[in-house]
Amino acid sequence: MESSAAGCVVIVGSGVIGRSWAMLFASGGFQVKLYDIEQQQIRNALESIRWASRRAPGGTEVGSSDSPPFGLLSSWDYRKEMKLLEQAGSLKGSLSVEEQLSLISGCPNIQEAVEGAMHIQVNPPYYIPLVELVPHPETAPTTVDRTHALMKKIGQCPMRVQKEVAGFVLNRLQYAIISEAWRLVEEGIVSPSDLDLVMSEGLGMRYAFIGPLETMHLNAEGMLSYCDRYSEGMKHVLKTFGPIPEFSRATAEKVNQDMCMKVPGDPEHLAARRQWRDECLMRLAKLKSQVQPR
Repeated sequence: MESSAAGCVVIVGSGVIGRSWAMLFASGGFQVKLYDIEQQQIRNALESIRWASRRAPGGTEVGSSDSPPFGLLSSWDYRKEMKLLEQAGSLKGSLSVEEQLSLISGCPNIQEAVEGAMHIQVNPPYYIPLVELVPHPETAPTTVDRTHALMKKIGQCPMRVQKEVAGFVLNRLQYAIISEAWRLVEEGIVSPSDLDLVMSEGLGMRYAFIGPLETMHLNAEGMLSYCDRYSEGMKHVLKTFGPIPEFSRATAEKVNQDMCMKVPGDPEHLAARRQWRDECLMRLAKLKSQVQPR
């Protein structure tokens, strides 16, 4: 949320997501203030930032050990990731990591923190730029416009939700996919691992660049042609969809067993896989910036 001071933003919440957004705004050169109902949370966040900013360019803090203070490991990992992005030429903005960190401070004023339009991000926001703007019915259109422009300025991709609905837009689409995926696995039509291949090696390949509506438009001589050709077939298949799945324990265990064969469920393997995922997202974001102007 943009504050009344030009070039200054307030982040409500100073946890992992709040710190990620702080870094996004700092990458755009904004002065960033972190607000949290837990004052200790703000102190922890700022302490980790100050500790990170004291480190020399080579990665070793002068006169101290190479390990972060207790409780700051997640911040250290994040800063290490930022340094890797900087070295790879993928760090957002023109400022160095240390310069971005220096722009972040605390905010104890709730009135300053709550002014603005609500937005819903996709995690991790540093790699996935979509932001859903969800205004309250009484939010001034100019506030939404300012928020939209602000998100564009820091390299995000904002979209406007014109009418509030449960789950907003991204989650509704995501849940629709999860729902049918669960049914297909539960009914023994496909294995969990092969189901994921349908997305990662099929639909996801094109959806990374164009959405489902543009896909329809391009898969025929325009949208009207597509609907004329395929609407009856789509309705026939859609009528075979079952009810909302119950996400039963038995199916959950089946899916979990298949997932753990690929990625064991212990913290170390999950963290390594998330890091690999984020590296892939970073490379994809770089490719998209080269081939598709926003």
